[in-house]
Amino acid sequence: MAIDHALPGQCLHLGPLGPALRDAKTTALVKTDRFEAVRLVLLAGSNIPTHAVPGYISLQCIEGAVEVEAMGITTLRQGDWMYLDRAQQHGLNSITDSTLLLTIYFD
Repeated sequence: MAIDHALPGQCLHLGPLGPALRDAKTTALVKTDRFEAVRLVLLAGSNIPTHAVPGYISLQCIEGAVEVEAMGITTLRQGDWMYLDRAQQHGLNSITDSTLLLTIYFD
């Protein structure tokens, strides 16, 4: 089944999922040639191995706690935001059930 992306001007709610988080899936919100936005769902103990993408990245923790490995280790908690430079190596380790808003900006 294809994922419907947000339309220009469409309002999406990205607040905490609470108890529904355990059954939620990572969802692509929008993808264009200039940027991509994803609601990333990571259950406790899951990880995304170290990698790099060709764009600039921002990560905002919507709920939970996630360790970001990039130039050291930083823990993002609800309300925290982080920027990563283009092609910067990074990995994620979820401490608790978590959701993040991942945005990638391309040149």
